[in-house]
Amino acid sequence: MALQRVWAFRSKDKIEMKTHSKRYKESEKQISKEKTYQLKEAIAILKEMVQPKFDESVDLHFFLNVDTKKSDQMVRGTVVLPHGTGKKIRTAVFCKGEHEKLARDAQADYVGANDLIEKVAGGFLDFDCAIATPEMMKDLSKLGKVLGPRGLMPSPKTGTVTNDIVKAIEDVKKGKVEFRVDKQAGVHLSVGKISFSEDKLFDNASKVIEALNEAKPATVKGKFLRSLSIATTMNPGLRITV
Repeated sequence: MALQRVWAFRSKDKIEMKTHSKRYKESEKQISKEKTYQLKEAIAILKEMVQPKFDESVDLHFFLNVDTKKSDQMVRGTVVLPHGTGKKIRTAVFCKGEHEKLARDAQADYVGANDLIEKVAGGFLDFDCAIATPEMMKDLSKLGKVLGPRGLMPSPKTGTVTNDIVKAIEDVKKGKVEFRVDKQAGVHLSVGKISFSEDKLFDNASKVIEALNEAKPATVKGKFLRSLSIATTMNPGLRITV
């Protein structure tokens, strides 16, 4: 027992001794942890911070007033970012017949029916979004344990199970993103890259906040958004006025 306590103490010390980079510490000096910022102001500060050598993602982090144990409070939806995500979205479309030609003409990255299902079952996952026609869902269900945990399983709720696959592909290519509350009542998603202009980041972030507010369950009483922050991949975040 004594040895266990010593190990726990030392493990805790190791966690506390972890330090941030010099660049991160310099960025921390530009913000106040006690303050909440207006969205535009926060984006301007993020743009001024010392950036790493890659184009960081800009992410919103929400904490919601929902009970995730209740099925009617599992917040989920989609939103098309006005200026896209800043990354190329690779699409896999599961369809048959004339839909295959439509999907290829719409510049889907991977198109197929049972052949594509078998390829994915064999370990192929080189895509960011899966779209399917309704007739394919019975066969596609066998990939539930593969696609489900990765958030790639097509769903009518997100518009990725549809016969209008051309529109579905176009929406994804334009910057359609999905949001879903996690078990801790959090929602996290990217609204672009730090190389975007301040106006583009503001437009994208505002659209996400608007969409999330519209997704408020009818059974939630009182304040829906408990807190909101914005951050880049490698720099400290700022709390946003809700």
